[in-house]
Amino acid sequence: MQYLSLENVNRSYGDKVLFKDVNISVTKGDKIALIAKNGSGKTTLLNVIGGEEGSDGESSKIIISKEIKTAILKQDPVFDPKATVLETVFDTDNEAIIAIRDYEKAITAGDDKLLQKCVSRLEDLKAWDLEARIKEILSKLQLHNLDQKTGEMSGGQRKRLALAKILIEEPDFLILDEPTNHLDIEMIEWLENYLQQPNLTIFMVTHDRYFLENVCNEIIELDNGTLYVYRGNYSQYLEKREARLLNDAVNLEKNKKLFSKELDWMRRQPQARSTKAKSRIEDFYEIKEKAHVKLNNDELKINIASARLGSKILEAHSIVKSFGNKKILDGFSYKFKKGERIGIVGQNGTGKSTFLNILTQKIKPDGGKIVVGDTIVFGFYTQDGLVLNEDKTVIDVIRDIAEFIPLEKGLKLMAESLLEKFLFPRSQQRVYVSQLSGGEKRRLFLLTILMKNPNFLILDEPTNDLDIVTLNVLEDYLQDFPGCVIIVTHDRYFMEKLVDHLFILEGGGKIKDFNGSYSEYREIKKEELRQVSEGINFIETNNSDQNISAGKASFEQRKDFSRLEKEIMKLEEKKESITDMFKEITLEHNKLAELSRELDLVNQQIAEKEEKWFELAELM
Repeated sequence: MQYLSLENVNRSYGDKVLFKDVNISVTKGDKIALIAKNGSGKTTLLNVIGGEEGSDGESSKIIISKEIKTAILKQDPVFDPKATVLETVFDTDNEAIIAIRDYEKAITAGDDKLLQKCVSRLEDLKAWDLEARIKEILSKLQLHNLDQKTGEMSGGQRKRLALAKILIEEPDFLILDEPTNHLDIEMIEWLENYLQQPNLTIFMVTHDRYFLENVCNEIIELDNGTLYVYRGNYSQYLEKREARLLNDAVNLEKNKKLFSKELDWMRRQPQARSTKAKSRIEDFYEIKEKAHVKLNNDELKINIASARLGSKILEAHSIVKSFGNKKILDGFSYKFKKGERIGIVGQNGTGKSTFLNILTQKIKPDGGKIVVGDTIVFGFYTQDGLVLNEDKTVIDVIRDIAEFIPLEKGLKLMAESLLEKFLFPRSQQRVYVSQLSGGEKRRLFLLTILMKNPNFLILDEPTNDLDIVTLNVLEDYLQDFPGCVIIVTHDRYFMEKLVDHLFILEGGGKIKDFNGSYSEYREIKKEELRQVSEGINFIETNNSDQNISAGKASFEQRKDFSRLEKEIMKLEEKKESITDMFKEITLEHNKLAELSRELDLVNQQIAEKEEKWFELAELM
């Protein structure tokens, strides 16, 4: 079944053509990602699909099936600022969700008659599982304060609320614009697993390369106004794109030779009158256009001579910081070494940005001190620091900092050339900042920081709104950067590629120093969770007999103690078996609900038997 069809869709702004003759088809079960450079028109295309913007040209057709339920996640969702989180979730025409809302109201009101009516309605709709799913989704996306007004929420919280609302309503077709923005890594991993369900159909814009690898079965690239379709995930896209670029290079060389031949004919040919000659002249201009195509193989490779690092770099001594009753740091100490690449990991709200501001002395700690070496030059990229003069051109923004930057071996790189390497062609350098897309502004802001020649880079969520091309070239730059780097990012691919040491903000002021990569940390974390799910560690057999004989327990109590151990171990095995079933991505919702109920029952039985076991253990 076809969910979405685009035929001959076009969009231009003045002389700038974003896309031309776009044709896209999304059928049931497709998981398609649209990728492109910043400013290419990704969000505009989603706006055209959603009806917020029109398509140029009378022949354009945009068809979304009316037989399905479609939901669109926007970059900046808008809600009634006076409505609470819970009211926003329940603001829907979904009959099952309305039934849950009425049920919750009946419980709050204590109206038994109304409650019985709501229970019957939930039974008829078979909507009991929905209540648990609503709570799970809100919990996973850290929307705990259900009475909070949406007008009091941050942009990131509103984006998470919009995502939660969409997932709760279970549409047939999801259209998502950067769904991972404003999510921490644990949320992203949960969402990735959720979207892998085979019954979901998705069309999304994302730069998350693990999403592209693990979720998508088709990738569409918008390049110079033209769409290229690649079946498969991110790895397959890279292979097929490389083959396309090689083929384009061969064809370009052929077109250049043909153009040279035709140009020679044009110069010798007087103004022709014959139909044949006129046809050849028309062909000449078509060949000329093909021969002057610029292949987009820009790479960011800049060997900047960063400022020298002295022996003392950055030291934190017993740092303490709290906001009210909330501890951010509780006695943190560390001495940074040359060339360190540290990633900072932690759930939203654990204080990652505050930690960075303390290190750079933008915020004073409540206790302890920060010592910065004399040679340190910070380059601090932060979401809040994105302030560019909208009335200046791109080139003037860079020249205000410097006309050039020093390279290795005494060479210099002029501002214009540097901008080109950062994917701003000469034609775009005279464009005003106000005309740039959000991603282009972030790329320009990042460049203004590197222009200052830092030797200690601190990057707070540098990957937000950056396209994959920019991410790849930024990674190449950072891998060769000779100074220190601290990175806060939700982009797991970016973190894995660049970081070999982690600070894990666990909450309550605790910071775990983990010497390893992000993937190594996640494997250890998964193992810890597995061990927790297996329950308590029982007394070993060779010790338990000794303890029992030495205690005051009766013969019957010792028999019960031994029996409970065996029963608990069997229940733990059953629990592990049920937990393993949850990993099966093909499970339908009714089966998931059945397993959830079974798991709750097993957990309850384990808790009851463990309580009795502990009572008997005191007598042993």
